[in-house]
Amino acid sequence: MVLRRPVLRGCLLALIASLASGVLGTVSAVPKVDAVKVDKLGRRLYLMSGGDIVRSFPVALGGNPVGHKRQEGDRRTPEGRYLLDVRKADSAYYRALHISYPDARDVADARRRGVSPGGAVMIHGQRNGFGWLAPLVQRFDWTDGCVALSNEDMEVVWALVEPGTPVVLLP
Repeated sequence: MVLRRPVLRGCLLALIASLASGVLGTVSAVPKVDAVKVDKLGRRLYLMSGGDIVRSFPVALGGNPVGHKRQEGDRRTPEGRYLLDVRKADSAYYRALHISYPDARDVADARRRGVSPGGAVMIHGQRNGFGWLAPLVQRFDWTDGCVALSNEDMEVVWALVEPGTPVVLLP
């Protein structure tokens, strides 16, 4: 059976529309995300709506993940309540949502100890150009204190989480 170009084109368009509606339908079917939780011990990120988990993703953390981030270079992921305050499409990693660390308490604590609290803590995908390594690197805590997802998972988080969303990072 030989397909003519208009028939083939129609089939391809129908396939593309079907795939697009499936992806968009999956994202649009999720209720508005009003909070994000990161369970450091369980290595999971949860998108929350009205107290219910609507999506969940595995994560990698800072290379020294136990305990709250106290200073620049300690490779710890912060613990506590912050905001996802800025989107960074131009990050060195596949999309990034900035976590509002350090807050006033973190700055005061670091100042008392004579150190910098650090900053630039994000939820992000893989280093640009290396997304294909996610199945391997996501098995390890490899960031400098950020929360890392696969690029595919970050795409969903990016679509569902607005700046200003609270994030709770649990020990």
